[in-house]
Amino acid sequence: MERTNKFKMYSNIFFALLFFTVSVNAQSAFKSYNGKIIDGKTNKALEAASLHINGTNIGTISNSEGEFTLKVPQSYGDSKVMISLLGYNTYVIPLSELSANSTVKLYTAVTTLSAVSISAFKDAKSLVRKVFDDKNKNFQNESVYMTAFYRETIKRRSRNVSLTEAVVNILKEPNASKSRDAIQLGKARKSTDYKRLDTVSVKLQGGPFSTVYLDIMKYPEYIFTEESIQSYDFVFNEPSTINNRNVYVVDFKPVDNAFEVNYHGKLFIDVETLALVSANYALDVSDMNKTKNLLVRKKPSDIVVYPLEAIYKVDYKAKGSKWYYSYSNLSLKFKVNKKREIFNKVYTLSSEMAVTDWEVNTADKKIKNKDKLRPTVIITDAISGFSDPNFWGEFNLIEPDKSIETAINKIKKSIEKQQQSDKGKTVSGTP
Repeated sequence: MERTNKFKMYSNIFFALLFFTVSVNAQSAFKSYNGKIIDGKTNKALEAASLHINGTNIGTISNSEGEFTLKVPQSYGDSKVMISLLGYNTYVIPLSELSANSTVKLYTAVTTLSAVSISAFKDAKSLVRKVFDDKNKNFQNESVYMTAFYRETIKRRSRNVSLTEAVVNILKEPNASKSRDAIQLGKARKSTDYKRLDTVSVKLQGGPFSTVYLDIMKYPEYIFTEESIQSYDFVFNEPSTINNRNVYVVDFKPVDNAFEVNYHGKLFIDVETLALVSANYALDVSDMNKTKNLLVRKKPSDIVVYPLEAIYKVDYKAKGSKWYYSYSNLSLKFKVNKKREIFNKVYTLSSEMAVTDWEVNTADKKIKNKDKLRPTVIITDAISGFSDPNFWGEFNLIEPDKSIETAINKIKKSIEKQQQSDKGKTVSGTP
């Protein structure tokens, strides 16, 4: 089925081991603001909260522990930062009040929709159809040049074994255009503990494209087509709030598991503009015989892969009357069985991308063909090594989780020891 093939394009897992190199760019004056975002009542850390500098397109995202680092040009020192998260009231604070390790509290929003708003559509499916019919009106209709931070992590059971990070440039084509988005690799680094990977190394084919293709307003064919939308059941759920705007919440699932690849999830739709604000969905992995090796592009013949979890998320932000791709992530958890081995291995692969700055491409910027990443790229094959703490310079990124940070330090020390050992061998061999 065509839809299944397209699904595989951005969800494939690849088994390989390689090393390469990367270059570093210059820096300019900026200031870093650090802190943590928590629920005002429960003190629970809030993940994927959006931070945005008013009057600019500069922003970042909080990590799973609610922590963030926001780097802002010094010329914007008098600006305000807007902090928002689905289901919470938006909080606006002057940058000057974000001291070191600030804790920001967000409070749950109370959402009520009038009977008129609820009855505007006879059913949830007609609303979803309206969203996709009007996508060229509500979403970007011009070329946009974006800077984004991409992270890819691999765990074997609960232990981090690989981390890849990159700052990329994205030439985002209009949603109405048939042209595909182009991605250029900027700064990048990786760290992998190959001893923990044993004989199997798991890599994601597509790299940053795996997250860009989650932009279902640009690539609706990966989940909803004119044909497939008929076979989904859409139901209204309790409304919510994002950026102090009311949103419809629509649950969806296929009727009678109609497809070879079945999704279920939620759509969050702005009440005023009827634009998609966010989508959270997952692959149905309940039938192991049906999904066996589904996510695999290439593997050894004696290995069988069963997906245990495949979860996807995409967010959009409004600027003026238009909405733009802002953030996406995917999480794949799978079991690897190898013939003649009693125990199986469980891996979790996660990737996420946050747009940290963008501009309408009035200057007609291009990404040269020689600099374009291929949609089939394995990003860990394209880069090598970890760098110093100041590696990213002025670029915004998503703070690593504590567990990832610990893994980085351990792997980095191992790399440094190896480099020192190699250096010592070189010196001793000098006449």
